[in-house]
Amino acid sequence: MGWFKKLFKSEEKSSAVAKTRLQMVLTHDRSDISPGLLEEIKDDIVEVIAKRLTIDPDSVVVNLTRTQRESRLVAEIPLQANGRRR
Repeated sequence: MGWFKKLFKSEEKSSAVAKTRLQMVLTHDRSDISPGLLEEIKDDIVEVIAKRLTIDPDSVVVNLTRTQRESRLVAEIPLQANGRRR
């Protein structure tokens, strides 16, 4: 029964990922920032933060959101338990 739950869990996860990707594509279409540039920005953010804090670079998510009044670049960077680098 465990494999059955894993099977459906991954489908939920992939649908959420697909939804996020679609939202990103729509947002990028409305802005002047290409997906390639956003990925470069993400890499730069990861590089700078990783100099001072222990992070998992694969878990970093960078999104561009836009309202009528503003565009916002949001980076979600989960910190690992041991925190600061020495």
